[in-house]
Amino acid sequence: MPVSLDRRQLIAAGGAGLAASLLTTTAQPAPAADRDAPGFGFCLNMSTIREFDGKGGTPRPITEQVDIAAQAGYDAIEPWVREVHQYQESGGSMKDLRKRIEDAGLTVESAIGFASWIVDDDAQRAEGLETAKRDMDLLLEIGGKRLAAPPVGATNQTDLNLFAVAERYHKLLEIGDDIGITPELELWGFSKSMSRLGELMFVAVESGHRSACVLPDVYHIYKGGSEFTGLGLIHGPSIQVFHMNDYPADPPRETIGDADRVYPGDGVAPLGDILRTLRSTGCHCMLSLELFNREYWKQDPVEVAKTGLSKMRAAVDAAFA
Repeated sequence: MPVSLDRRQLIAAGGAGLAASLLTTTAQPAPAADRDAPGFGFCLNMSTIREFDGKGGTPRPITEQVDIAAQAGYDAIEPWVREVHQYQESGGSMKDLRKRIEDAGLTVESAIGFASWIVDDDAQRAEGLETAKRDMDLLLEIGGKRLAAPPVGATNQTDLNLFAVAERYHKLLEIGDDIGITPELELWGFSKSMSRLGELMFVAVESGHRSACVLPDVYHIYKGGSEFTGLGLIHGPSIQVFHMNDYPADPPRETIGDADRVYPGDGVAPLGDILRTLRSTGCHCMLSLELFNREYWKQDPVEVAKTGLSKMRAAVDAAFA
């Protein structure tokens, strides 16, 4: 097992597993701005519209990202915090950026950060918490609501103690409470310690914090080996943002990578079942399109964003037809 638990802890874990199916939170779910969708809004994660540079994807300026999302018709954006930092460091005004976002009719429902809040090393973890605090402070200036908290720094660790991780997540949530930003426990399917829905929910439950919430992802659930039916055991408001994408039948789970993700509906993921399961739990989340497809990066970003939105809408429509 990719966790370090003794017999007493394993018994306690069994109880926590039951509690996971009953997890409730006082945190407010993301508003579904599009009233035509059954409880879902539509968000653009900015990895989707990077520019191909011959080797990989180069992020576009945050101002351009906002304009693309608005032109494509999204309700919200999910920027990467490092690009917001770059904008600020180049002399950009946070007040101006916030106004640009609001004038475009968008909200900042979530953002992607990479603070090492989870690691065992005390000094590294303290530095990670300071990074998370700076990221949250910056997000607040542009109207941000949530910050993704993936297992950065512990992805290759096989003996990570999930009870300790739960305490660390509680601390991160306390920092978020003070600032006004909610850290979302993010699933990474390639992680050796936080790749399963059960591990994610264990940490959320054992954190003992009422604002605990999780950030699942179609691709990462598949990559990590969990069954999508597990989403039915998660109280709906505990998922406030959900990463939408799809995956092909080949490459297989063992070797599939981020770049293999495709538009919703262009792969083999059971999107209808996933969306109906989310809805059955009372989930009214933002569906955030997160792709890393190099072929899409070579195309016009507005058309990519529009296509992705159209395919997300089609998946929702088909699920509830």
